[in-house]
Amino acid sequence: MRLVTVALLLFSLDASARVDTLWVRSTSMDKTIGTIIITPTEYEQNNELYPAVYILHGAGGDYGNWLRRMPELEELSNEFGFVFVCPDGEKTSWYLDSPLDSSMKYETYIIDELVPEIDSNYRINKKAITGLSMGGHGALYLSLKNPEVFSIAGSMSGGVDLRPFPGNWDLPKRLGNQENNMRNWVENSIVVIANSTDPSPFQFIVDCGTEDFFLEVNRGLNMVLEANGYDYQYSERKGAHNWPYWRESIIHHLKFFESKFIPQ
Repeated sequence: MRLVTVALLLFSLDASARVDTLWVRSTSMDKTIGTIIITPTEYEQNNELYPAVYILHGAGGDYGNWLRRMPELEELSNEFGFVFVCPDGEKTSWYLDSPLDSSMKYETYIIDELVPEIDSNYRINKKAITGLSMGGHGALYLSLKNPEVFSIAGSMSGGVDLRPFPGNWDLPKRLGNQENNMRNWVENSIVVIANSTDPSPFQFIVDCGTEDFFLEVNRGLNMVLEANGYDYQYSERKGAHNWPYWRESIIHHLKFFESKFIPQ
């Protein structure tokens, strides 16, 4: 049985949105994990269903990272009428199920444990997922492997090809030493997964700053998505791997998701 506790975290001064902390017991990893949930003011005033956007943090972050660095998410929840879900992905889980470490099963946790709890506790009708850096990898990874859950996804400055970074961000702990475990690195890189996946279910938005160390791997992903006929939007804007860039980028992603949530 999963333990679920919903606790009120805070209210903004203008009551623009409600912010809760949802604690979910992960049976796959035998621990309880926190998630920030932001609901628009009108959510409490009716019984309608709302789109949910999952927003993933980067390496070194946690479930409170996005709200701490961008408290405007409360206002944006009201503006777009979205429920925001900010999960915890450990500091360096990369949102995957590690083939080496059974205590790191974040794909299983988010898809099989967190999403069902969100759906049972909140009135959700549509879903999208995005994230920054490690979270950009995570968003596209979870989407490509689970299109029935997240067919609409985005990546901001994402680490979308893990292979050029054999010693960084605890990747060897998740995938093993690259020299001896190259298959793990290949099978968990977005550029490879996207190249061997049916593109028809997906709608993606991908962007990266022109001064970002992940720029070349994002350009590589752009080539893969174009060559395989994905429905996607790719852009590069002036900026580096930092919060000034991501604070701007998230607005573009929310507008993209809004356009995809509208019935065609």
